[in-house]
Amino acid sequence: MTTIARIETFLVAPRWLFVRVETTDGIVGWGEATCEGRSETVRTAVEQLSELLIGRDALRIEDHWQVMTKGSFYRGGPILASAVAGLDQALWDIAGKHYGAPVHQLLGGPVRDRIRVYGWVGGDEPSEVRDQISAAVETGLTAVKMNASGPMSPVASVAELDGVVQRVAAAREVLGDHRDVAVDFHGRFSLATARRVAPLLEPYRPFFLEEPVVPENSHLIGELVRATTTPVSTGERLYNRQEFLPVLQAGIAVAQPDLSHAGGITEVRKIAALAEVYDVQLAPHCPLGPIALASCLQVGFATPNYLIQEQSIGIHYNLGAEVLDYCLDKKPLTFVDGHVERLTGPGLGIEIDENAVRVADKRGHAWRSPTWRHRDGSYAEW
Repeated sequence: MTTIARIETFLVAPRWLFVRVETTDGIVGWGEATCEGRSETVRTAVEQLSELLIGRDALRIEDHWQVMTKGSFYRGGPILASAVAGLDQALWDIAGKHYGAPVHQLLGGPVRDRIRVYGWVGGDEPSEVRDQISAAVETGLTAVKMNASGPMSPVASVAELDGVVQRVAAAREVLGDHRDVAVDFHGRFSLATARRVAPLLEPYRPFFLEEPVVPENSHLIGELVRATTTPVSTGERLYNRQEFLPVLQAGIAVAQPDLSHAGGITEVRKIAALAEVYDVQLAPHCPLGPIALASCLQVGFATPNYLIQEQSIGIHYNLGAEVLDYCLDKKPLTFVDGHVERLTGPGLGIEIDENAVRVADKRGHAWRSPTWRHRDGSYAEW
């Protein structure tokens, strides 16, 4: 029996939490339980969940997932789901290494040979947007994502609305007709403002409009879906199938679960299957590290309704470390013509530099989400 012997966590720059699971026969699996701004709390949750795993068969992944998510009276939420996600990824990594196969082979085998990727671009002014997108295109990316705005007034002014439109117009100008731009509302818009701005963006044909309302207002998202012809996406702050069901029923076009928040590979595979019933594509949220990215890709290679994959190489959050800094071999996560070729190594398909991780953990990090306020002093949605 491949028994779980040891579980460790590592808080590493820039803002990630890695999980290491080791078995009695020496197999090591890695997962990423990052919850941006709350990773220390998740670390404690991983330690508590470890009590359920030590001494158990590492290959009983589904059973472990059921026990971790349903084995206590209080369940769910981003902290617990992120802890489960990191452990779940590590168990799949172990299973792949045990059987000598990439995880996607254990999930039914590949349905594609490469996955399209996109990156985030910044820029507060149209000229800055043009420069950043030009740089992204030069790296080979065929799709980018940009924030629609900074903090927005509850009922946006004409200047705020025009600012959104001008920046997206600048993006389209650089990208032309053969590349894509997704526009992230980031939950900063009220429903009224989102409904007002969405039709104004239609001439620039966004790839999708992401998270137009905060997740607690998911019951309102159907109002925006009906107000625009542009595909609507959401899901980075939804943590299980039950939370995705209402937005799928409301008519979103793209579901964006986060592999490090929504219960890991086990749950996201089920979210993908549920989304397929509603003719919805999967585009997992992943502004995180290499383990989260590899986990996403393993799901993507075995999932028919997989649209595109976010990745965070070069993102502004990556201060102190970059995505590939903790990989012994950077080649598996190298982009070719805006795509990642199918990972063929066992498990998650990447090799983690354990020494670099242990050194980074000694320095740690204390990343926190920024807080914003409107001009009148009231709190602004992040």
